[in-house]
Amino acid sequence: MTDEQFEVTRTEAEWRARLTPDQYVVMRKHGTEPPGSCALNEEKRPGLFTCAGCDQPLFAARQKFDSGTGWPSFFDPIDGAIATTVDRTHGMVRTEVHCGRCGSHLGHVFPDGPPPTGLRYCINGVALNFFPE
Repeated sequence: MTDEQFEVTRTEAEWRARLTPDQYVVMRKHGTEPPGSCALNEEKRPGLFTCAGCDQPLFAARQKFDSGTGWPSFFDPIDGAIATTVDRTHGMVRTEVHCGRCGSHLGHVFPDGPPPTGLRYCINGVALNFFPE
């Protein structure tokens, strides 16, 4: 994770009890789910996407778009919902996206998204819960 302090903190045992094994690997160990493996990639109903780790609202469904990457993609998060850090793993420099409330890894943000922001928040679906309106 990062050296930041977050509003929601849990022990490793508490994280393991709250999250599925796949969620734990992605959210606490910076893993990545296989592309196309999450049903939320196809979710098109109005609603709200929240952090699976702490229930923080992250993205409104109207901010979602089909990027063709195999992961849920959004062009703008809810104000104050996420934080970013520099990720230098895998021989590249990327911007990691994590929950601003609990610090859980969500995915990465790239500068190749649609207007109005031009950003693509590429998010692991297992890191999200969806609540339809």
